[in-house]
Amino acid sequence: MKATEKLILKNKEHKFVCVGLDTDLKKIPEHLLNYNNPILEFNKRIIEATEQYAAAYKINFAFYEVLGKKGFELIEETLKLIPGDVLTIADAKRGDIGNTSEMYAKSVYEHFGFDSVTLNPYMGMDSLQPFLNYSEKLNFVLTLTSNPGSSDFERQVLNDGSYLYQKIIYSISNRNAEKNCGIVFGATN
Repeated sequence: MKATEKLILKNKEHKFVCVGLDTDLKKIPEHLLNYNNPILEFNKRIIEATEQYAAAYKINFAFYEVLGKKGFELIEETLKLIPGDVLTIADAKRGDIGNTSEMYAKSVYEHFGFDSVTLNPYMGMDSLQPFLNYSEKLNFVLTLTSNPGSSDFERQVLNDGSYLYQKIIYSISNRNAEKNCGIVFGATN
């Protein structure tokens, strides 16, 4: 099932929640720390508690990559717990030179099997293209984030009076040939 179809299906079921699995071992309830794999147990319980509401699950790579090989295994095991008709998002904020982005795209989409990924557009459209080439997948491009530092770059006024984030939205909209892009726009904005 295409990533967009999964999202549309869940939205038709009145499911709009994206559940973040930014699992930090230091913040897991103490009673779960006795399990062989407390992070996986925590993720399992969160998924079980939210699957009736969830349109998507977002796994933030930073919380797993820091654990090395074990972290990558946790990503794989967590993905197995997510119902197959629910969108999975690799919150990895990728975007690099073409051949590096190609490898990142293969990792996210072919190795892990995610439905979608978050992308950082600041190296240009060529850094995003390897992800966009996966027409069955969704790509969420950072445009205006909710962190305080977003004003450092995203809200910069350009010569024509527009903001940088507006140029990103315009560019993504005009180059979205496969109709497989969305934007990340902070809720506080």
